[in-house]
Amino acid sequence: MSVQDDLTTMQRCLDELSRSMGRLEKQLGSDGLDMRRVRTDADHLRESVALLRTAAASPAAPRKPELVTIPDTPYDPSLWIDTDDEGLGARDRHAP
Repeated sequence: MSVQDDLTTMQRCLDELSRSMGRLEKQLGSDGLDMRRVRTDADHLRESVALLRTAAASPAAPRKPELVTIPDTPYDPSLWIDTDDEGLGARDRHAP
């Protein structure tokens, strides 16, 4: 199955879910918390499928990661004047 076929199947299932919820609302009423939660979840699913359909319609070209060139020249030692050697303590003290 293609992506479009799968999305169409999902849309049909959501349409059927919506019809079933309508029948349930007639029987149980729509003012209950549980029914409102199910309705909200179904609406979120519908929005998510719409977003998927939009994303599938215009696939982005795969991007190559941007390469960062690291120079071979040493770093300026003044950058490290006020730092401790990690795990070794301060310069003027000795490790125990």
